[in-house]
Amino acid sequence: TTDRAGTMAPMLLLQAAVTAIASMRTAAPAINIGARTFHSTSLRMTPTTPLRSAVLEMKEEGKGGIDARQLLGMRGAGDEENIWKIRLQLTKPVTWVPLIWGVACGAAASGNYHWWNPLTIGEPGHIPFELASTDLLKALACMMLSGPFLTGYTQTINDWYDREIDAINEPYRPIPSGKISEGEVIAQVWVLLLAGLGTAYACDVWAGHDFPTVLCIAIGGSLISYIYSAPPLKLKQSWVGNYALGASYISLPWWCGQAMFGTLSLPVMVLTTLYSIAGLGIAIVNDFKSIEGDAKLGLRSLPVVFGVDKAKWICAGTIDITQLGVAGYLAYIGETTYALVLLGLIAPQIALQFLYLLKDPIEYDVKYQASAQPFLVFGILTTALACADAGL
Repeated sequence: TTDRAGTMAPMLLLQAAVTAIASMRTAAPAINIGARTFHSTSLRMTPTTPLRSAVLEMKEEGKGGIDARQLLGMRGAGDEENIWKIRLQLTKPVTWVPLIWGVACGAAASGNYHWWNPLTIGEPGHIPFELASTDLLKALACMMLSGPFLTGYTQTINDWYDREIDAINEPYRPIPSGKISEGEVIAQVWVLLLAGLGTAYACDVWAGHDFPTVLCIAIGGSLISYIYSAPPLKLKQSWVGNYALGASYISLPWWCGQAMFGTLSLPVMVLTTLYSIAGLGIAIVNDFKSIEGDAKLGLRSLPVVFGVDKAKWICAGTIDITQLGVAGYLAYIGETTYALVLLGLIAPQIALQFLYLLKDPIEYDVKYQASAQPFLVFGILTTALACADAGL
């Protein structure tokens, strides 16, 4: 017996982090977008500030600030000398959360993730603690693979190929500042990549796969990460890179989670690939403020190619039309309740687009993402649960 509703509980714990990430330009999904204009931030602690220990104080030009900002790899982080903290900073832990969420959605979509509920002990259909614990460990293995290892690899290799641009925009970052050597960076890239691929193979063995599905997903994602950042293709120089971001946000971690707990079907692969178009829209939002710098550097982002006015409608359209199409598909396969829930999550996103994104995407990009992205990520989870219920 599968406890599908139980998958909601652990996933809800991720939402606060996802919401926080939505308010940071540096937390563009999974992979950093090229050169960006650096804006120093100054946040000061006051007696009335909630969660005082979490408030970050930054000095001008990104120098100083407390360790949390540095270790998360956020833009504007201050100086750091400890080599292990520098290594962690290169992996940008703040970007791991979307991938972890994607794995959770894939596990939910499989219909085979079991959640232990102490309130049902002794009742028919109760999930044994041993089974639930095993599933949790499997999920954590996939999350480690998708987050710290392969996202860390992606971010490190991205910083390596951006070192000349960062020397201008963010000279304090670990590589352009010389705080970590070329050999140390290359070693980190290889360690993270091999650890990720090794974990992927171990996941296949653990899941009893005859074909190494998780390993193939990991290899494909690693290849996309490389050609995103490295010449000669360097996908990040055009809007194609934004779609790669969308795929890394939604499709790849979902596939990983679903393959670990069940069978990765063609309908789900097509659905999530199309859903990644919504991720393309999210990535476009991050490009508006950097339109001037991107134009000077020859980066072909959508705001540069089409201008702000056209690009903001393309952005909103890719987000909304994709989700409406998914809702229509869910209704078509008989998952009417989930389709209605998804429509209920799309409606506030459209309202917030008119309130912020379409009004002024440069001025209100952070407000839009902070307020609208939670509805989007819960829409992804809703779709995952619908897939499980439909047996896709």
